[in-house]
Amino acid sequence: MSEVRVRFPPSPTGYLHIGGARTAIYNWLYAKKHHGKLILRIEDTDADRSTQESIDGIIKGLEWLGIDWDEGPYFQTEFAADHIEKAERLLAEGHAYKCFCTKEELDAKREAAMAAKKQFGYDGTCRDLSAEKVAANEAAGTPHVVRFKVPRKDGVVAYDDKVLGRIERKYSEIEDFVIVRSNGKPLYLLCNVVDDIRDRISHIIRGQDHMTNTTRQILIYDALGSKIPVFAHMPLTLDLKKAKISKRSHGEIVAVHFYQEHGFLPWALVNFLVLLGWNPGDDREFFSKEELIEAFTLERINKSASIFNYRKDDPKFFTDPKAISINAHYLRTMPVEELSPLVKEELVAAGLWDKSYDNEKKEWFEKTLEMIRERFHTLKDFSAEGCAYFSDDFEIDEKALNKNLHKHPELKELLPQLADRFEALPELTATEAERIAREFAEEKELKVGIPINASRAVITGQIKGPSMFELFEHFGREKVVARLRNAPKYFENS
Repeated sequence: MSEVRVRFPPSPTGYLHIGGARTAIYNWLYAKKHHGKLILRIEDTDADRSTQESIDGIIKGLEWLGIDWDEGPYFQTEFAADHIEKAERLLAEGHAYKCFCTKEELDAKREAAMAAKKQFGYDGTCRDLSAEKVAANEAAGTPHVVRFKVPRKDGVVAYDDKVLGRIERKYSEIEDFVIVRSNGKPLYLLCNVVDDIRDRISHIIRGQDHMTNTTRQILIYDALGSKIPVFAHMPLTLDLKKAKISKRSHGEIVAVHFYQEHGFLPWALVNFLVLLGWNPGDDREFFSKEELIEAFTLERINKSASIFNYRKDDPKFFTDPKAISINAHYLRTMPVEELSPLVKEELVAAGLWDKSYDNEKKEWFEKTLEMIRERFHTLKDFSAEGCAYFSDDFEIDEKALNKNLHKHPELKELLPQLADRFEALPELTATEAERIAREFAEEKELKVGIPINASRAVITGQIKGPSMFELFEHFGREKVVARLRNAPKYFENS
């Protein structure tokens, strides 16, 4: 294979969404797999909608995901002269022509076609105008667009798609399409081809929604005498109602920055997005970077659309269950020394951690993470469900409050008494905590689970978690005693 050169060409008219991110990831993986190059090209020719904020957001989103590029970012507007020069070349060589049809004339023809229940296509009115007629129109200042002159011949425009197989379209089905607007600005169809030729793009990996452009762009490649790249069209991503996922329709739930802000790990999102339209040929769900690069092929991209099963109304499980599951897997299995700085960043942002503690509490902090992460799904869980481990200012989960405290009003008096027993110990170890708790429950004629579960509620704020005897030791005698003695306040309005 000659040098693989792929590109990710986002339009900076909004944030980086998961569909665009998936396209970038597939191109990145293919380039890495074949020791090729990924070019980042910002297609900013829509001056009315392109913003610097969007450009910054796209770049930051890619950087957060860990998607690095080899060239760029290039900006399409920087090559406007090149686009115009190629349009003039197509005109000069007879592959395009100036069309002086007005909008009103085209609208009338379109309405007539609809009335006759026929598909409208440009009829070539200006295709064969004489040089004298063209000159006269220009002299009169008549506005015009430039249309590509599709060859009128039998046969098909064809290409072998790496995902979908052989694709063919008859020449007779392709109308003469516009490549330059009446204001003199070339359209995407032309600019995209010119840029891909200049950047020596070998493979174009993009969504199936671009397939309507492909055969027309192949005609432009041919007219410019350029080699045609290999195409691979990925399936679209749909919601449960089979509607295409989009920024306009679905809001920030499809934005990459939304997942960053809601405690996702970058690689977990990459892993999820790759599987949203591709399969490795076996039952694997989790991949290291090296494993994914090795496994990735264009041929295993799915032909049919993928479904993004997002949730609107659940604050904890706010997105596709598979995405949450993959994120939880990495959160619970990654080396704790890699997880630690990510959790600290979350806790600092929530006001639950001071960086001055880092050296002093390093061992305690990492042990805490090992103990509590097994039930967590995102980094946000450490500042929410794990708040009591890092602050004395926390709320008790409502289920824990009702089930483990309010159902047993006698605990209002008993938990401070248990605190007294713990305070009398020279050292609060897990072994001693269990002995004291069992003796205390037997003495008060309670099942041991009652004071233990109540202790969990007032010490951790949660209804479930690690072994409570180990937590007694981990929190330490002073904090355990203080929180157990503070228990009566939770009964005041029960």
